[in-house]
Amino acid sequence: MDTRIAHALVRFGLGRRGEQELPSDPVAWLTRQLDGADPALALGGPSAADGLLAFREDRKDRQANKGQADAAAPTRVRDMVKPDFVHLGEYVLTTDAQFRERLVWFWANHFTVSLRHGETAAVMMPFLREAIRPHVNGRFVDMLFAVMRHPAMLIYLDNAGSVGPNSPAGLKSHRGLNENMARECLELHTLSPAAGFTQNDVTEFAKVLTGWSFEINYNPPQYLFRLNAHEPGPKIIMGQTFPHGAEGGIAALTWLADHPATHRHLATKLVRHFVNDDPPPGAVARIETVLRVTNGNLKAASLELLRLPEAWQPLTKLRSPTDFVFATLRALDLPSDKRPSLDGVFATLGQPLFNAPEPNGWPDKAADWAGPEAMLRRVDWAYSVAGHAGDLDPQQVATTTLGPLLRPATSLQMQHAGSRRDALTLLLTSPEFQRR
Repeated sequence: MDTRIAHALVRFGLGRRGEQELPSDPVAWLTRQLDGADPALALGGPSAADGLLAFREDRKDRQANKGQADAAAPTRVRDMVKPDFVHLGEYVLTTDAQFRERLVWFWANHFTVSLRHGETAAVMMPFLREAIRPHVNGRFVDMLFAVMRHPAMLIYLDNAGSVGPNSPAGLKSHRGLNENMARECLELHTLSPAAGFTQNDVTEFAKVLTGWSFEINYNPPQYLFRLNAHEPGPKIIMGQTFPHGAEGGIAALTWLADHPATHRHLATKLVRHFVNDDPPPGAVARIETVLRVTNGNLKAASLELLRLPEAWQPLTKLRSPTDFVFATLRALDLPSDKRPSLDGVFATLGQPLFNAPEPNGWPDKAADWAGPEAMLRRVDWAYSVAGHAGDLDPQQVATTTLGPLLRPATSLQMQHAGSRRDALTLLLTSPEFQRR
């Protein structure tokens, strides 16, 4: 394994799985992964409509059995969600489309929807399948539309019930705006604060998005623009006027998606995630230019990452807990019946799946993951996992997984370890394994 292949597997991938065949041309291998549809979509799974229907029926049951139902009893949503998460974990551990999967998780974190808002559980996995995966190699504006209309985001950022104060529904109910989705779209999803938008711009955009909701009582439940809840009249955002109605929201999102500040924001985040905690300005400028000249083509931007000289320099990023867990289990490549349970692992390591504490998602810098207690938890978990490895040869795992990235000092420490388990623990907690 040469260094470029090792970098392709670690920096842009999920880590080598056992002794999987190595690509002869790492850039071509990564490029091919962005062709065609996401292979994970072929696995299927419940839709957002299925999730909302399950949630609706659970709610009916709770109302009918108020004061009697056992809160711990299985529900339709829980029964639907659990196998979906198991299938996702299995896919990540076995997929060869590693770069594509890394991009899926990057964009899912960019457009964070968190299970901390409990009602999102029913539509979390459909959100990945319907709003993220189909657009990873498409246009940013299409992903933005899919995200902003998806029940998961409408629930998480409370836009489903946002009502224009002067709309028929607002005048009747005296309900008003909820600015959450408008604020996070401007601040996190598109422009970023560097664009200089104001609180008035947030309020105006929230008016634009009034009526963007869904109807859970339809069969099937689906997105719905509620005209009677939409704030009447034109709205002005950063000097741009947008018309009344659903077309105003479409025009606003189209404008935001192609704004220079959005291109710069997305470019910075992509380079930070894949290249360096402190994004090199030249690398950011290259990705930004590609986004500008292609009108937000995400495949083109992803492929430009592979052409950055900085992308093939020594690895400096620290694997997040999620990256670390999946890379570890891929490296050991244990049969499914020999793998340790993942229940609670991500929470123990500080990154429970799809459970970010805030809408800005999980952090992407080493300093946020490298605290003493956090690193000790990684050591404890690595030792626990190493106990499942049976008669695996730690030196062979090290060579197979890291190739030229393996430091002689780590190899020597492993040779002097008191047991196979200790040697594997040293490998999994070594600086070179922790980096990506």
